[in-house]
Amino acid sequence: MASIKQLKKDINNDIGAIIEDIYLWELSNPGADLSKSEKLIEEAIQVFDDLVEKINSVATKENLKKQFKSIQEERTKLIQGLLKKSASL
Repeated sequence: MASIKQLKKDINNDIGAIIEDIYLWELSNPGADLSKSEKLIEEAIQVFDDLVEKINSVATKENLKKQFKSIQEERTKLIQGLLKKSASL
């Protein structure tokens, strides 16, 4: 496991890339209903906030690897879910 700082950067980059893809989709489809894409952007921001909050809430020194592995697995699952939703736009 890399540093906490790197994990936060990775989450930021992943969520940022998804939001950027959604904005590009909105620009290339000006006649489309944008309510779904805006909702997906809000969901992506909420995922980011939740993951960073979980990282920041790790207070105990016990089982650090286990706690961060759990956060990493959740990150992967949530990012994949967001990617599937953005692909279905």
